[in-house]
Parts: sequence; C-alpha cells; structure tokens
Amino acid sequence: MGNFEIEQDDGVSVSPVRDGLESGYASGSGSEDLPEVVFTKAHLKFINQQLQKLEPEDILRWSLTTLPGLYQTTAFGLTGLVALDMLSKINHPSSPVDLIFLDTLYHFSETLALVDRIKRRYPTSHLHIYKPNGIDNAEEFAATHGDELWKTNDELYDWIAKVEPAQRAYADLQVKAVLTGRRRSQGGKRGDLDIVEVDEAGIIKVNPLANWSFQQVQEYINTHKVPYNELLDRGYKSVGDWHSTLPIKEGEDERSGRWQGQNKTECGIHNKKSRYAQFLQEQAEAEELKAKQAGATAAAATAAATTTSPTSNNDDSLSTKLSEKLNLGVTA
Repeated sequence: MGNFEIEQDDGVSVSPVRDGLESGYASGSGSEDLPEVVFTKAHLKFINQQLQKLEPEDILRWSLTTLPGLYQTTAFGLTGLVALDMLSKINHPSSPVDLIFLDTLYHFSETLALVDRIKRRYPTSHLHIYKPNGIDNAEEFAATHGDELWKTNDELYDWIAKVEPAQRAYADLQVKAVLTGRRRSQGGKRGDLDIVEVDEAGIIKVNPLANWSFQQVQEYINTHKVPYNELLDRGYKSVGDWHSTLPIKEGEDERSGRWQGQNKTECGIHNKKSRYAQFLQEQAEAEELKAKQAGATAAAATAAATTTSPTSNNDDSLSTKLSEKLNLGVTA
C-alpha cells in the first residue's frame, strides 16, 4: 500500500503505479498495489479548507473514497461511537471500517462491558484488540513492569500500554489512515485541530467530528439510541484508564478529569514522540551508526589487503626475472 508524506514544496504530487506504461496515466486497474500519494503542505491545507465546510457524514464518505488502508481507532468514547454509527449507515464499498481498540489492561469494567454491547450492535464492524506486548492481564503487567508504572514513569507506561501496541497494530494491519474521535471543543492541544493531519510516521489522521460540541455528540447518541459508557451518567465525560480518570464538575473542560494534577492532556498516541520514544529512536540510530562504522572498517581492511596483494606478486615476478638474467649471465 502507498505511504503518505508531506513535502515542503507547493503543489500536488501523486505517483501512481504505471505498470510499465509511458503515457503518464494509470487507472490502477492493472495492479494490486495502491499508488503512492504524497500530500504537500499546500494540498493538505486546501483539503482542510474544503472539508471544514462539510458535515461529519460527508467527511466520512470522503475518507472511505479517498484513503486506502483506513481504520477507526477508538476507546469507545462518545465521539467515536457517533462516527461508528454514522459509518454503519453509509452505503459504500469500503464500509464498514475495521476498528482498533487498545486494551491497556486498566480500562473500567464499564468500558469492557460497552465493547461487548458494541460487538452485538455492529456485528459487521470487525474489532482488532491490541494489548501490551506479551502481556494478558494487569497482574502480569505489574509483575513485569512494577506496581503503578503510570505513577513511577508515566511516559514509559504510555509507551508500553498504548503507543507500542498502536504501532504494532498499524504494522500488522498495514494501516495507512485512521479515523479518530478528537474534537476541538475537548480543549487542550485539540483546540486548533484540523480535520486531516499527517503524523510523524506518515499516518493520516482524520477527525470527522472536529467541529462538533459535546452537546451535539450527546444529542446524536440519544436520538439514534447508540450504546454508550454507563460512566457518562455518573459525571464522567472523557473515559480512559481507571487510574487516571475522574468525574468532572459542571463547567469544567470535557477532558479535565483525565490525568488530574499532571501536566499532560494526551496519552502519547496523538502526541509527538515522547521522551521515551525519542530515547528508543536514539538507541536504534546509535546501533545503526555502529553497524555502519563496523562495516566501513571491515571494507577498509579488505581494500587494504587487496592493495598489498598485487605488490607482493609483482615483487615475486621481478625476483624471478632477475634470477633468470643472472643465470644467463646478463646484467640487469
């Protein structure tokens, strides 16, 4: 499948698979591979300007038509549930979209109960569940990484429980684009959210309900009788892990119940690389550099050996010729 990147120059660059044709045109019908689509900054800005004017259903239709490798990432919050319900009602060859759920092993029991209800309500939407690598339950997590890792090293916790499983899911499923449940009205870093973004890894993130308020989302849920998390009836508005989520007071920001007392508003999935992720990248880059240096040293040694070898052969040849001349009584 194609990769999506942002270029620095203006204009639109699309590089289709041409199946050997020299005309510069391709329908894509002759190849199983999808074209490589490159979004420039100017193109992405134009797309956002156009999608900004559309309703969420229209943005979802555009996503289904335009983006290969499309999935919906969800923790089954209200906004994600609205998008899921809308998708279930769109008649499109690419619908329904598969779901990706990151089971951190620390979700509320109410959240897990909602997952079962969603499976029954939307049986054609296939759900992919990813857990921390090699770990099946909270007891194993604590035994492996220590008690309350979210307190002792919250960035490491985010990496193990959320970021790495998400990256693994994207690699396993060949994810190229995802639908998210983020909205501007949720505040924090989401206040200036675009409809379409491209992250550092080249994954396209579409936020179809970016323009909606919490009230609009809630009205849709009630009108269409969409199943939702029971915790929302107990003062919660944004639900994550049980250890970092609290109900909120009237008038507080929608996500103010998340990570109270900490200077953070995102779990790492929608952030730029955390310090721990940067550390891992630096380690990988250091190993790669070390391997390159070792390869260069080995190549230099091989070249040196090759250079000295012919000289030795020439010396032997010269000595042989001198000996022959001396034996014949010829002065060299």
